[in-house]
Amino acid sequence: MAPQLMWMGLGNIGRGCCQSLVEKGSLDKPLLIYNRTASRAEDLAAKLPPGKTAVLASIPDGVAQADIIFSCFANDAIIEETYRTIIATTPPITGKLFVSCETIRPATATTLGALITAAGASYIACPVLGAPAAAASGQLLCVPAGPKAAIDRLRPYLIGVLARAVIPFEDQAYSKASTTKIVANTFIAAMITQLGEALTLAEKTEVGTAAVQQLVDVIFGGPFSYYAARMVTGGYWKTAPLADVNLGVKDVSYALGLGEEVGVRLKNSETALEYLKAVVEHSSGKGDIAGIYGAVRQNSGLKFENDV
Repeated sequence: MAPQLMWMGLGNIGRGCCQSLVEKGSLDKPLLIYNRTASRAEDLAAKLPPGKTAVLASIPDGVAQADIIFSCFANDAIIEETYRTIIATTPPITGKLFVSCETIRPATATTLGALITAAGASYIACPVLGAPAAAASGQLLCVPAGPKAAIDRLRPYLIGVLARAVIPFEDQAYSKASTTKIVANTFIAAMITQLGEALTLAEKTEVGTAAVQQLVDVIFGGPFSYYAARMVTGGYWKTAPLADVNLGVKDVSYALGLGEEVGVRLKNSETALEYLKAVVEHSSGKGDIAGIYGAVRQNSGLKFENDV
């Protein structure tokens, strides 16, 4: 019999992951879902096939029923508070597996692992990489770290369900997964910054953004094409954020902090953070990380919003 799964935290990535678990996870019972704003959980349940999810009124109620508990919250403070509350208010969690998919500091992953294992359960730090569309189509890159036995329990829900690839750290420190995710985020921040600057340069030199977008598609593709399209079409300001700029500020700040700890200056990340903070200011904290393009435009004497 398949284990009972639970998912806490229904941001864009969390909702996509729930869709993949329901569609590809061979579940024999409803996926338990929880979000602090209950309407988000109810909305997701309504969009998925009937009977495939069950909306929870509280976290302890779900944890008591679940065997494997996934989480994808916005920051370190929320997930640590949640775990401490679970341990304090839920009947014994012995034998359960907690899977943390958040981007958190390495030290936080270590703390969470200690909390959960001391309570008799298992813990895996398993940050994920990919856009919301990748989460919904089972195309994420998952980075699990922790005891091999615990990772083996998770494997049926990785390749072919949530992920297209896995970088495992079996029987290694939980912090290695979090560190890997933070390193990966430096690529993403630098890529978006480079695209924003290149497209703005193309516009101001009258080469035009269409030519540069074609160049990006032919030579780079993948996430470069995804973000270039979001910029050129105006999606970075016309549509609801797919990647919250506040999370971008958090993630790049974590990278800069990590670099400072080990004596590596990350100049590209410093530039990205400057632009991200400008996006926060322009959007009153409601922008998308692709809005870096708008911040570059403003710095270059153009409007934040492109004309499309």
